[in-house]
Amino acid sequence: MSHELQAGTETDDRDGEPPLEDPASDGSEASMETVPADERDALLTIAHGAVVTSGGISVQRGLMTATEFVLARALGPVAYGVYALAWRIAQILIRLVTFGSVPALQRYVPDAGDDHARQSRVVGIAYATTVGVGLLMAAGVWILAPWINEMTVEQPAFPTTMRFFGALVIPIGLVMIAAGVFRAVGSARGEVLFNKLLRPAMRLLGALVALAVGYSTIGVAGAILGFTCALAVVGIPVTIRTTEIRPTLRRTSAELRQFYNYAGPVAMSSFGKIFQNRIDVLLVGALLTAVATGIYNVVLVLVALAWIPLQAFNQLLPPVASSLYSNGQVDTLNAVYTSVTRLILTTVLPILAVLLVFGDDLLALFGPTYVAGYVPLVVYLGGVFVGSAVGATGWLLMMTDHQYARMLLDWLLAVSNVVLTYVFVLEFGLVGAALGTSLAIAAQNAIQVVLLERFEGLWPFDATFLRPLAAALVMIGVLVAMRTVLGGPLGIALGAIVGTCAYIGTLSLIGVDPRDRLVVRELLARYRADLSASLSS
Repeated sequence: MSHELQAGTETDDRDGEPPLEDPASDGSEASMETVPADERDALLTIAHGAVVTSGGISVQRGLMTATEFVLARALGPVAYGVYALAWRIAQILIRLVTFGSVPALQRYVPDAGDDHARQSRVVGIAYATTVGVGLLMAAGVWILAPWINEMTVEQPAFPTTMRFFGALVIPIGLVMIAAGVFRAVGSARGEVLFNKLLRPAMRLLGALVALAVGYSTIGVAGAILGFTCALAVVGIPVTIRTTEIRPTLRRTSAELRQFYNYAGPVAMSSFGKIFQNRIDVLLVGALLTAVATGIYNVVLVLVALAWIPLQAFNQLLPPVASSLYSNGQVDTLNAVYTSVTRLILTTVLPILAVLLVFGDDLLALFGPTYVAGYVPLVVYLGGVFVGSAVGATGWLLMMTDHQYARMLLDWLLAVSNVVLTYVFVLEFGLVGAALGTSLAIAAQNAIQVVLLERFEGLWPFDATFLRPLAAALVMIGVLVAMRTVLGGPLGIALGAIVGTCAYIGTLSLIGVDPRDRLVVRELLARYRADLSASLSS
């Protein structure tokens, strides 16, 4: 791993040390193989970022779930459906507002190394791009909000709510760039603080304040806008002071061409992905009812919990992958890709098992109306499983300079997904919406795995991936047995605890990969040392 990346991460500097060996107790040749220092450092960087990020994302999902729970209970099915559709449309715009600037930061800030002037110019372009695109989006939403209302829910509160959320896109985009700067320099904590904690906290706080004073959907949207603007005003100066990267608009035409040659295809990929895994939200709003929109929104809240492991490990993988690829360390990159993908699969399977077995009980917590989303939830989880099992395919395509290939793939699948999902929604309702999106996610990631192998020779899979799958089957059996005895919130809690213990116990019996054990051992040793230092100080 390059010196620049190590200096920017929160891992220990181990340059000059000999490679570590994994002292696994099974005595096998595989368990005693030498782990090269660059591979070890890359794995520990990514895994430490995943630990920090998973905690942040878990709190984020908790805040998001709490927001949806409060609003679903307080507003009622129809008013909540109005809010849910407007919010989901805003989320689509949020995916596009940075115009590929966040991945561009991951690609070019680490690549700039110690050239702080170049880093400042890259960050300046990202901020300027986000403001410009955000203003265009806000203006477009202001004009189109009445038409969207006529084409979807036909509720009087929708146009004003949608206009507030259209304006909300700008401050959220700025916070995303600020968080992306932290991520680009290898700081998981800064990105987690702003993007994973404070952003959803402001939304929950805005919702609570608005409901406390008696407002409905319009007041909730306005309050969320106000609190998010305050976060952007505070967050940008903090980012500048902490990272010491001061954005500037002084740039050369060559830098602009390089930035947009990368960011443009990435933005088009993001736009294409909307038609792969967000067209369901629009079609549910257009073809079904406001109540159905609210039910589907709650399904997506639970699905978001299952994406936590993939998102956590992807936190610092892009800058690490960019550094390894730029230095020609493709073999090391492939080894890291394999280990990280196996860790993602190992951590996501328990979450999928709990959602699969206790999904209807979890939906019932939001109200009896939302239990109708159980089958769509199960169908959607199939796509989550495939997307998690193949790892960071999309990021690796972008970090290895194959952004155009990904863009073409995104649009090829987008066109077919629009047609299929439209037919599925008309034929199967909410289940059809989940089916179309799940198939799109699975197809996208399967093809990306093949492209990575074709372009760069990267292939993550081996026999070790069967071990967590076998343990997951045992866990599902335990969960089903417990659910027949005990349901409701208590059953969910006890089932998750006992099932996870069965999963870990089964993994211990059939064996854990030496590199996975190495990562766990090293991180535990570090955290113990940090805790001891904190207690002794």
